[in-house]
Amino acid sequence: MRKNRLAVVGALAAVLVAVTGPAAVAHDEPPTLADLAQRHGRYFGSATDNPELTDAPYVSLLGSEFDQITPGNGMKWYATEPQQGVFDFSQGDEIVDLARANHQKVRGHTLVWHSQLPDWLTGREWTAGELRVVLKKHIQTEVRHYRGKVFAWDVVNEAFNEDGTYRDTIFYRTLGPGYIADALRWAHQADPRVKLYPNDYNIESIGPKSDAYYRLAKELRAQGVPLHGIGLQAHLALQYGYPATLEDNLRRFSRLGLETALTEVDIRMYLPADEEKLATQAEWYGDLTEACLAVRRCVGITLWDYTDKYSWIPAFFEGEGAALPWDEELRPKPAYYAIRDALK
Repeated sequence: MRKNRLAVVGALAAVLVAVTGPAAVAHDEPPTLADLAQRHGRYFGSATDNPELTDAPYVSLLGSEFDQITPGNGMKWYATEPQQGVFDFSQGDEIVDLARANHQKVRGHTLVWHSQLPDWLTGREWTAGELRVVLKKHIQTEVRHYRGKVFAWDVVNEAFNEDGTYRDTIFYRTLGPGYIADALRWAHQADPRVKLYPNDYNIESIGPKSDAYYRLAKELRAQGVPLHGIGLQAHLALQYGYPATLEDNLRRFSRLGLETALTEVDIRMYLPADEEKLATQAEWYGDLTEACLAVRRCVGITLWDYTDKYSWIPAFFEGEGAALPWDEELRPKPAYYAIRDALK
């Protein structure tokens, strides 16, 4: 598939440039990524963040190309409960309202995470009893607020270390590993219809970390804990190689009766980007799209924002970037055409 794809991508790019020129009329516009994904029963989405919503060209493309949105930050704990018991859903609501106007669905992100917590939560010691009350209230207040407005929640984010041991977080330290099952149960009580996922990075390949999620999923299912899917973030980097066992990994979760989703996709590289790196990146985007399409219970793909203009990568990985299918000028890159090719 790979060799053929690059040739097809080049041809497709030329065709799309032709049909989207000034003379193009509405009925000649090519189908969007969302249109193409829907033909396979999948969604194709993008994360976004509130400060970006003042950028009209960006918002226009966000609203037209995708059928799903994830708020990058606006539903996290620091934003939604900045003071204990004082809730502020304004940032999440803004993105939900935008999605509703564009007939897009929203993935809730995220209820329980060790990062981006408010100071009132991290700045003191809690007993297990106290923290259980705080955690349950936070989860249920937020899930109830967005009941019927989101289709899935990343309930617990990044719970494991690379070696498959539990990450040492305020929740694990104070409550033990049972906090994950409790979080899922509490979220389900607050919205029995929403799909509930754990979500993590570096679990695309079969290995110690993804094995930990596989074991956890089997245990939770055996205990009757509400768990509907596994979110594989898919923050990839060219220097670490493509996760060749991705499709097999998706299949083994599928055999447990679970959905999977690629929830935060980007593929970074050392800068400057060049033709060879962009071609490899395009191959990878095509391959991971094909892997999702090959597994029936892989329900969709979400880019972690769609344009390099708003990528988180340069701020967190020095000397790296160019991770997304659109460049900083909102122009499609080879990766965009590779995704289209895979979705055809």
